[in-house]
Amino acid sequence: MDERLKQTLRIAREHYERRELEKAEPLLRSILDQVERFADVHNMLGVIAHERRDYKEAETRFNRALELNPRYTEAALNLAVTYNDLGKFDLARAIHERATASQRPTDGIDPFVKGKIANMHAEIAQAYAEVGLLHDAIPELEKAVGLCPQFADLRWRLGNLYKEVGDVARARSQYEGAKAANPKYANARVALAVLMIAANEKKQAEEELEEVLAIDPEHKTAQMYLRMLRGIRPPGASKPPPAT
Repeated sequence: MDERLKQTLRIAREHYERRELEKAEPLLRSILDQVERFADVHNMLGVIAHERRDYKEAETRFNRALELNPRYTEAALNLAVTYNDLGKFDLARAIHERATASQRPTDGIDPFVKGKIANMHAEIAQAYAEVGLLHDAIPELEKAVGLCPQFADLRWRLGNLYKEVGDVARARSQYEGAKAANPKYANARVALAVLMIAANEKKQAEEELEEVLAIDPEHKTAQMYLRMLRGIRPPGASKPPPAT
């Protein structure tokens, strides 16, 4: 993958994770115009199509994601929901059973149902947050994380809310939980590094940012914070005045 395409994919994912779907969609489509074999891009476009109730387009996207990656559980579950919306109940049931066959719930709640309910809580939290009601948003995301602690993006979002209300300890706990759930989830690792910088844990922050760049060498935010920690000026920056 060339550098420009990699950068476009990173920006598209950031928009998608922030639910800025109208910004993510054209970028995701432009990626497939160049390289069609990205299962996660098809899945994201399927979710976007489902959001606007274009279920046939969503069905096509999720199926293509599964053609490219037959073990893509998220795409399979999304396809099951879409089949249900299209009235294809037998197909929905078959896809759902196949996607969850290897999972063993210990609390009597189907993992698919858990994920769906968790996402509903997350949507309610987003609605509260958008109008500034952060203290009402937090309990909803706490419920979502309680149902699906393995969802790194939910933990990252909950950490952000904690940070906004000044609860740094809980914010850090959620970022660390997101990192444990998905070590490649850069958003949480960068957020964790920022808290480390604020706590004067510069060495730990530097190590965290280095790990992010090992995963995504073009991550601009990680590059910026790492330059700051190391005191390295970006290309073209003016030199500081000499000491007198």
